[in-house]
Amino acid sequence: MSTAKVKMREKKMRNQPASVQYPSPPLAGEGSSQNGGDAPVSGGGPGDGPSDIHPSTERPKSSHHRSGWVRGHQKDGGSYAKEMPKYISAGGFARARAAEVSAMLKAVTKTTGSCHVFGALPKHMRRRAMSHNTKRLPCRLRDVANRMREKSLQAGSKKKKEQAKNKSRKARRRHGNLLLEFNRRQRKNIWLETHIWHAKRFHMVKKWGYCLGDRPTYKCYRPCYRAMSTHCLLQDLSYYCCIELQGEEDKLLAALSQLTSKKAGPTFAAALCISGRRQGSVVVYRAGCYPLQPLGPVTFLWRPRTPGTTHRQLWIWAHPTIKQDLLPELQSVCQCHEAVLPPVVPVVTPAEVAPTPEPELKPEKTPEATQTTRTKRKRNCKDASGPPAKKILGDGSRSPTTPVTWRSSSTGIVINDLTMEIVRYRLIGPQSHSVLAETLEAATGCDEMNKSQPSSLWWPEHCKDESKMKLHQQQADIFHILKDIYSTGELPSGTVLGLAVDDPRLTLPTKKVKALPCVKQAQEGDEEKRRELMLRGVPEHCCQSLLWEQSVRDNVTDNKISEQELNRMRSQVLVPGSRLSPTPLQGRVPILLVHQPGKQVGHEMSSWGAGWDLLLPKGWGMAFWVPLVYRGVRISGLNMSLKHSQNKGTPHFPHDYPDCPAGIRLQEEQEAELLDKFKRRPPAKRTNYIKHGCLAPFRCPWQQLAEEWELITREGGEERKRDSQTQTTADSDTVMEEEMTSHAEIAAAKPQSRFTVLRNRKSLRLLSGWCRPTTSKGQRPCRAAGVAPLDSSAMMSFVTEQEMSLVWVRLSLLSKGKPELHAMVCVPTTEDLKLLSNKSDNSGPQEPPHRNHFKSRMKRRKKGSKKAATSSAKTEGEGSDLPSASEPNLTTSAEDAKSSSESSTDLIFGLWPDPLPSITSHCSRVTLGWVTQADFSLSAGCGEALGFVSVAGLVNTLFNQPKEHRGILLLRNPTSLHYRFAKINIEV
Repeated sequence: MSTAKVKMREKKMRNQPASVQYPSPPLAGEGSSQNGGDAPVSGGGPGDGPSDIHPSTERPKSSHHRSGWVRGHQKDGGSYAKEMPKYISAGGFARARAAEVSAMLKAVTKTTGSCHVFGALPKHMRRRAMSHNTKRLPCRLRDVANRMREKSLQAGSKKKKEQAKNKSRKARRRHGNLLLEFNRRQRKNIWLETHIWHAKRFHMVKKWGYCLGDRPTYKCYRPCYRAMSTHCLLQDLSYYCCIELQGEEDKLLAALSQLTSKKAGPTFAAALCISGRRQGSVVVYRAGCYPLQPLGPVTFLWRPRTPGTTHRQLWIWAHPTIKQDLLPELQSVCQCHEAVLPPVVPVVTPAEVAPTPEPELKPEKTPEATQTTRTKRKRNCKDASGPPAKKILGDGSRSPTTPVTWRSSSTGIVINDLTMEIVRYRLIGPQSHSVLAETLEAATGCDEMNKSQPSSLWWPEHCKDESKMKLHQQQADIFHILKDIYSTGELPSGTVLGLAVDDPRLTLPTKKVKALPCVKQAQEGDEEKRRELMLRGVPEHCCQSLLWEQSVRDNVTDNKISEQELNRMRSQVLVPGSRLSPTPLQGRVPILLVHQPGKQVGHEMSSWGAGWDLLLPKGWGMAFWVPLVYRGVRISGLNMSLKHSQNKGTPHFPHDYPDCPAGIRLQEEQEAELLDKFKRRPPAKRTNYIKHGCLAPFRCPWQQLAEEWELITREGGEERKRDSQTQTTADSDTVMEEEMTSHAEIAAAKPQSRFTVLRNRKSLRLLSGWCRPTTSKGQRPCRAAGVAPLDSSAMMSFVTEQEMSLVWVRLSLLSKGKPELHAMVCVPTTEDLKLLSNKSDNSGPQEPPHRNHFKSRMKRRKKGSKKAATSSAKTEGEGSDLPSASEPNLTTSAEDAKSSSESSTDLIFGLWPDPLPSITSHCSRVTLGWVTQADFSLSAGCGEALGFVSVAGLVNTLFNQPKEHRGILLLRNPTSLHYRFAKINIEV
């Protein structure tokens, strides 16, 4: 039978049941077993096919044997042997006939082709448009097609569920529908007020419960650095949480002193002792747990004193990951356990808008709004009784019944959670003051007619008080002096200026312009004021602002001029593009300008990265953001904020705080992300970190590092390290087993104690002097005054005091190269320092390749798993015919397969499994620590790395190094065997 006939037969018999399939003709001598014998027919049991009543179709054996059913007469003259069956089974016969009848009915009812009318037409006359346009059919078929179409529409309307139709794009883009959609999408991750602006231009990430911009979609790394160095860079820091404390000054300081320590630097009380300074930064700890349980760094801002009262107000700005730990600590030390519930207000937004609706607060559903299950919730446009959608301002993920205020009946302190209540922008760069001076204008006063009339707005009431207007004029004069300052870094750190400004949308330029400093010659009086501002800062009474008042903030937010109203007012101006005159009463906004100091550590690039923080009431974010962008600033995200900290030489939270809960969580997330990226690559394309001698390429085991160095310093580590290095060359397999248990022995030898990060200023200054501080690339040493010499007694006393401590350091490469994340910081040998003396070869030593101890194990386990799988498959195939003696073997093989599969899943090609061996003596050079941030520094012109090293290991290394090479360490990337020389600096 030809191939075409076989295909035709397969197509015809595709949907037929098995009972009518024609069996293949058996060989000669097998016909008796087919009909009436004991063996059943292949198509089914006895009586399942036509062979039960017809003679058996048996063909004589020929040289060309054909299998299966054959159509028509045969060319070779073969004939079918006719033989009557010996007996007929009544039950089987009836079942066979029933199967044939059901198959026939199925073939008749089921259409194999199209059931449309135009199926009757020849193929060359058929058109695709006939299915929806019956006029394209011939006249004789149109009536039939119309009747079939109406019938199908009626049947479809009955069966189709009542489901809301998706709105068109035009309807979805309407303002009310957009707000409903945006409010719904903010339930899990809060949006900042500049979210939509960032989402069009940035790669967005979901972090810490917010949706934040990480980096721009265009290349701007170097332009952003130039903006920080020469002009201005803008960041939105509104995701930082603000906590407000109110109470008596002495009680506030007594409570906050339990969270800080004078040994770690300035505290909350230090800012009050410095004239002209109202803000600062401090690392907070759990109450009475210094230095073991740090929470993280916070910035604070004190409100100026009101004459004749000791009541003070304090704002604490914390990272979102600190708030969940900081707020309970503040409630504990301030004894604020009485929650003040917010007033119950009726729900004025639809159920779709409420971020976390409560059952008792939901409005009653109307019949029009009632929908069936599994349908999309759509807003009914015909329902005009419902209130219009409103934009979420503030923390939209918080329930209306969640308390945000806590009060203490004993101390009188009140804690308010002002998260997302204040917008915070940061301007970085030497021309930040020029951008602010071009964008903002001091608020203009009200005329006499507005003063005499009562008003619900805050500014007319403010203008009625002459003392307040006099203070406003003094603040405006100081703000005008900022235009004459050349660089933002010239101002004293911690300067705060309160001001009321006009709506910046009123002075928005028609196109982008770059704000530049004023270079005109200043008069003598202005020059004297400028010098006094640079030396003494802003007077205390000028730091006052009505932004501290909750009622004023709410009034400004509620009475903001909408964009629609503002555009209508602009259209009525006689000269297009000119400013509105007079200024609307709703167009005055209280703000706070907080000066942020630049680089304050080290001996070079002083005041680099200085700028201003602009604090606004909520709802005014975009009204100030767009005018700032139109002054030529660069916009950055989270990535550039990290680079800003690196260039300033300050730790960045939470990356450089491994002893804080947020830093621990970040390290775990980073390890999971890097490991997942590593597993996605095929094994042949992965870096074999075992051969590179890198034990932990995706994390930093700080606890194990501190414990090993503590043991080394206690037992006199030099001999111990020499013995361990000689043992590693003897038998690699035996040494591997010993190294795997070394960490367990260390943990068992001493009770578990947690590592800490050294933040004691006195100890840091001493350690920095011992490191022989130099400039970035180590060209010239810097003098360290008043540093005690490094001798054995000083070393032992220092190490005993800081055994389990790590210290944050900055490493600068002395030659080419770019450090990477989790690079190893190692101790150079005497031979390595000789290479450094040779000016011709300054590249650094090489690490010998390591042996992959797990390669043979993985091969053996892979073979064992294959053998176990084969044996289990054979056992299952034999089934119950196996003797009972083989059942224990089956159980054993299954257990071996399970254990081998579990052990093979623990091993990842190229990575060391847990527990790790000794990390200090694993490589040819002793390990001191790891790098947490690394990149090529554009400010220093070389590769720079920031990381942590063991205090005990660093002091021991500095003591054993010669004086001319003191502070020289080795740096090796996880993917390289090449060590690079680096100079260590501890900047305080």
